[in-house]
Amino acid sequence: MKKIWYRRILNGLLFMGIIGLAGYGYVAYDTVKKDGSQTEQEVSARSLEENTVLLGGMPVGIYMETEGVMVLGTQSVENQEGIKEEPAKNLVKAGDYIVGINGEKVENKKELADCVKNLEKETVILQIRRDREEIELKMTPVSVSSKERKLGIWVRDNLQGLGTITFLTRDSRFGALGHGIHDVDTNGLVEIAKGSLYATNIRTLMKGRAGMPGSLEGIIVYNSFNRLGEIEKNTEAGIYGKLEKVDRLFEEEIAIEVAKKEEICTGPAQIRCCIGDEICYYDVEILDVDPTEKEVNKGMIVRVTDPKLLEKTGGIIQGMSGSPIVQNGKLIGAVTHVFVNHPEKGYGIFAETMLELSGDNFAENQTE
Repeated sequence: MKKIWYRRILNGLLFMGIIGLAGYGYVAYDTVKKDGSQTEQEVSARSLEENTVLLGGMPVGIYMETEGVMVLGTQSVENQEGIKEEPAKNLVKAGDYIVGINGEKVENKKELADCVKNLEKETVILQIRRDREEIELKMTPVSVSSKERKLGIWVRDNLQGLGTITFLTRDSRFGALGHGIHDVDTNGLVEIAKGSLYATNIRTLMKGRAGMPGSLEGIIVYNSFNRLGEIEKNTEAGIYGKLEKVDRLFEEEIAIEVAKKEEICTGPAQIRCCIGDEICYYDVEILDVDPTEKEVNKGMIVRVTDPKLLEKTGGIIQGMSGSPIVQNGKLIGAVTHVFVNHPEKGYGIFAETMLELSGDNFAENQTE
């Protein structure tokens, strides 16, 4: 879907083609100044083709279904004689994914429960995905009654949460969070089958303090009306996918150029986020830049300096992950982590890294 800002770029390209022999062509677009205000600025059409996005900062609800049923752990089960057994102990482990039983595919907890309910043999073969490899494990479920058997495995098949959109490309592809979604019990990166973004409104805020990170909480109604788009992948560098209801989320279309890593410097910057009813810019300082990316989502150290944000949140809080960082009129990255004992400080990921992972098909767009 062509957006207004993209059509402006295309019009500029067409005009440049007409006057190309007479001089170098430029196109005007809305950009962000260091103080957060917008202004028109002339930039080369060629640079817009390669690395211009719509600026985010909007909160979104996140819902993801795991690829298979994720194992959280094992537990003992009392059999018909009142004796406790732990049939899955030392077989499955936290972070495994159950993808089948006795050759029958399993995609969610309900299908897993149905398979266990209909077991006819004393032993079962679990198809497990572990560290991206599939293995088979043989185990004997516990008979808790004449008609019921249990595996003694704690499982999960979906996750929900709240985060922030970082940007949208002209191919309607979004980047958000800047870090991966990990399971709270296993701490492993969640392998997803599918996921969705939903509209949300921030309702409550818990201010952070040393040793106790704050958080944002919003109301999310998981229905088709509030669904905004599809989450296609969950990576250590954020979540990415396709936005379907662009106009609903990006009511204010602010085009901004993505900075290269070598353009980023220590010093003043701003983050754009929503901690209440509106999206605002807040002052921060870039304390350190590490272009080597030893950890993909910790390329920068950021300190909040804005008195208003410090008063409201104490610094960086949960739910702000993905908040865009702007410096010298360019998108340089996104907030990813908070320092637990110093909530005014946190890490950020490079926007250039996120853009590479977004999957935007620039080459295809140039030929349209």
